Amino acid sequence: MICGLILAAGAGTRFGERSKLLADLEGRPLLEHAVAAQCGVCELERVVVVLGASADEILQSVDFMRAEPVVCPRWGEGQAYSLRCGIAALTANGDVSRVIVTLGDQPRIGSELIARFVDEPPGTRAVYDGRPGHPVVLGPAQMRAISGLRGDRGAREILQGGPTIECGSSSAVRDVDTPEDLEAIRHEARAVV
Repeated sequence: MICGLILAAGAGTRFGERSKLLADLEGRPLLEHAVAAQCGVCELERVVVVLGASADEILQSVDFMRAEPVVCPRWGEGQAYSLRCGIAALTANGDVSRVIVTLGDQPRIGSELIARFVDEPPGTRAVYDGRPGHPVVLGPAQMRAISGLRGDRGAREILQGGPTIECGSSSAVRDVDTPEDLEAIRHEARAVV
């Protein structure tokens, strides 16, 4: 089984008081763009979205489509716990051969880009202008290794030295950490129209 995992548990304190995942982008919450992208890849048999901060508000405000939201009780202890929570949810009911991981605050990673990683070997990651990014592909070995991670570390160390796919400019898939980041994405969209 090939699955999708969206990490969306962090507090995003640099954005302000309200969750950045609920900020409006093109008429819908920011997180909904990441959910739609993964749900738009038919090869992903299941998609899990890991929530943490502001989970109740996000659950009420975001259309998860066919994705399954999961609340990570230890989200405040760092990204490693969110990853572990998502992997546990995906592997609880079956054999998972690969998991494609994206972030909830990167609204410009679309279905086409995610689909490029479906047939890639475990350990593969996207790079943008040579810099590591998402999507990443986790296989059984990486999923086992994640169980040993702690704190605010993702799978970067586990993926180091693995295959990469150059995916273009990092500005095209920027993440939203601040209101200025979101405005830059909005400005880029207006420039295209």
